[in-house]
Amino acid sequence: MDLKLFLTTFATLFVAEIGDKTQLACISLAAKSHKPWTVFLGASTALVLVTLVAILFAQIITQFIPENVIKKVSAFMFMIIGVLMFMDKV
Repeated sequence: MDLKLFLTTFATLFVAEIGDKTQLACISLAAKSHKPWTVFLGASTALVLVTLVAILFAQIITQFIPENVIKKVSAFMFMIIGVLMFMDKV
């Protein structure tokens, strides 16, 4: 295993996920249900499966689309979402 890649991935996702909508939804569900471990297991399983789908999708599209194009399209999509959020359209 590539420890540097593992730690970079962990740190990037950990920082990116702090305070996001998913975390707030988990807080709400845990508080409402009073079953924090059930919420933890459900949320963890969902995150693992979503990540698996992303990794599998990336392996497929990188066979047909160059990495630099994918990065540019991703950056453009983030900018569009940011502008829409700024204008309260999302």
